[in-house]
Amino acid sequence: MTAVTATEGKLRIIVVDDHTVMRAGVVALLASEPTIDIVGEAGNGREAVELVRRLEPDVALIDLRMPVLDGVAATTEIVAGRTGTRVLILTTYDTDVEIERAVEAGAIGYLLKDTTREQLVDAIRSAARGETVLAPRVAQRLLARMRQPAPVALTSRERDVLNAVADGLSNADIGKRLAIAEATVKTHLLRVFAKLDVSDRTHAVVTALERGLLTRPERG
Repeated sequence: MTAVTATEGKLRIIVVDDHTVMRAGVVALLASEPTIDIVGEAGNGREAVELVRRLEPDVALIDLRMPVLDGVAATTEIVAGRTGTRVLILTTYDTDVEIERAVEAGAIGYLLKDTTREQLVDAIRSAARGETVLAPRVAQRLLARMRQPAPVALTSRERDVLNAVADGLSNADIGKRLAIAEATVKTHLLRVFAKLDVSDRTHAVVTALERGLLTRPERG
């Protein structure tokens, strides 16, 4: 863990990566940028947290997978510390799990190590301003997940009611079969309609069967 004196008026950042060569490469990449001062370096998440507490940099550029304390855990502690330091993840990993863990921990940005110098500098400036920064590939993955329809699940009682509907029973008869009030049957059906985005009993049964939410017993 190292620290240096900052130059007034520049963005103060720390670089955290357990791979010495990679860390040195990032430092060398940013060394000629007149608006950025690298005020510290760390080789693991625990050292990063200590540096942030001591130096209160504008941005912490942190790798994900590190010994002692990984990038997600370090991000959680840094954000909770209320120093105002923004955490910008710089990693080789772009899986959904890694991205979600970092974002949930409070990272303001997520970059991949194939980013260019210009992109990295712009990202650091944006992060310092409090703007979210995502590598294009990361943004695409997040958008793809957001666009996926939310999974629908029916309760066992809702399936019982739908099976009875499929058998042609009225609400009153369903109530008798399941030993519940007719009003309760209606409530279950309304919930099913809302979950499946349908407006009638027939479509509810058809849609549930198509989505594999309802299985009809085979008739002999």
